Amino acid sequence: MAERAERGLVLLAIAREAIARGPGANAAWNEVWLRERAATFVTLRAAGELRGCIGTVDAHRALGDDVAHNADAAARRDPRFPPVQPEELAGLQVEVSLLSPRTGLAAASEADALAALRPGTDGIVLEYRGERATFLPQVWENLPDPVDFLGELRRKANLPRRFWDPEVRLWRYTVEKFT
Repeated sequence: MAERAERGLVLLAIAREAIARGPGANAAWNEVWLRERAATFVTLRAAGELRGCIGTVDAHRALGDDVAHNADAAARRDPRFPPVQPEELAGLQVEVSLLSPRTGLAAASEADALAALRPGTDGIVLEYRGERATFLPQVWENLPDPVDFLGELRRKANLPRRFWDPEVRLWRYTVEKFT
């Protein structure tokens, strides 16, 4: 458990450094585990309110690089918020989510999808004809009802809240969260 906690502290330090100085601030990773490919999300909050959240669903770069890139993007390029200002840094809460590989979720209907969801555990990716959205498992805290969760995920993907089509594709993943 100490190793997990220590790794979490390192990931949070990488995220904070990237927010303060940009993603290139931690260019060289001395630890082997930071060079392994991984997918992460970095979530920022100010006074408990969402301030930015950017990430990758599929691993395509080194863990350290992914955290740094996503932290910088959450602070500067989340289209829902203005860039984080230097005076905000001290009060910013940072969360790093390390994603498991995603796995397909077979669902021929909305009822199948709802029955397969694991509230509080699953992060979900929804895709339909080029529209795509994901919710981290943490979103279940605000949307505990599977119908609402799936409805808001569809809305995020620019689809109607109560929409289903046989071409809808779902994947699930879990996260290891560090705050």
